Amino acid sequence: MDIRLTTYYHAKDVPSLPGTNVFHSTALFQALEQTSGYQPVLLVAYEGDKVVGKLLCTTRSYFHITGLLKKTYVYGTGEYFKSSFRREQIFNEMLTYLTSTYREKSFLIEFRNLEEPLFGYRYFRQNGYFPIRWLRVRNSIHHHALDKWMSTSRKRQIQRGLKNGAVMDVARTSDDVYAFFSMLKKYYSSKINQYLPDIGFFLSLFSQPLRREAGKIFLIRYKDKIIGGAVCLFSDDSAYLLFSGGMRKSYPLLYPGVLAVWNAMTYARRHGYGHFEFMDAGLPFKKYGFRDFILRFGGRQTSSRRWYRVRWPWLNRLLIKVYV
Repeated sequence: MDIRLTTYYHAKDVPSLPGTNVFHSTALFQALEQTSGYQPVLLVAYEGDKVVGKLLCTTRSYFHITGLLKKTYVYGTGEYFKSSFRREQIFNEMLTYLTSTYREKSFLIEFRNLEEPLFGYRYFRQNGYFPIRWLRVRNSIHHHALDKWMSTSRKRQIQRGLKNGAVMDVARTSDDVYAFFSMLKKYYSSKINQYLPDIGFFLSLFSQPLRREAGKIFLIRYKDKIIGGAVCLFSDDSAYLLFSGGMRKSYPLLYPGVLAVWNAMTYARRHGYGHFEFMDAGLPFKKYGFRDFILRFGGRQTSSRRWYRVRWPWLNRLLIKVYV
């Protein structure tokens, strides 16, 4: 029996599917679908009538000085279920389909946040992708002391911020979400290589009626004003930090950026998650201020990779020679 692929372009058309991986879930599909400039697509692999795999990919459109550009990216390499086929075989079917569909539509296809760095290596290469080493930072938060490996200065900042009047909270109303988004947008405006989705993503994530939450928005308040915050997704045993920031220049003695991360970590610990991962730790051969910031929370830095494929064949061949 062969593998059959079905492509879903709208979350409302997706049937009930197995799985617990939030990055390939209908919940994230719905949030991305309601985000301006985003076009998510869910690939579902069937063996007969049985679901054996799924892969959520997203195309983001944005304006550049050269015109309208599109970038397609995937978090991880999919989620798989019991089958007579190996996981890599199912992945190859979905990867080949995705590549043939988007190699002309998008200037770049990217696979990021790989749980298994070597998974699918053969099939990535067959489909013309090249790898770039990437770093990930992951904290174990199931120990008795959450701050066991945290730097002394970071502990001191948390204590001072709370003592000086900062309050850790979560978004409870849509007004909270709008105020948080306004603050975060100003924070990210100075980050050249960081992109923030529009308010639709955050409102959708906040309002989804789920039996188990897919994500949460954490806030730092001072005298009823939101001065910091963070956004996390939850999947299986882990919490993943998507965005975070704070008004550190306006409130330097409150450490809003530090408390935003600490708020998310303590919440994840209370709700039974064993690990906390920072989604973007940067390139290993480049200095990165955010990586220095997150490492002071006591996480472990490990090497991973991202896979890329660019639209232009000559450039893609050149990059393959450079990185493979």
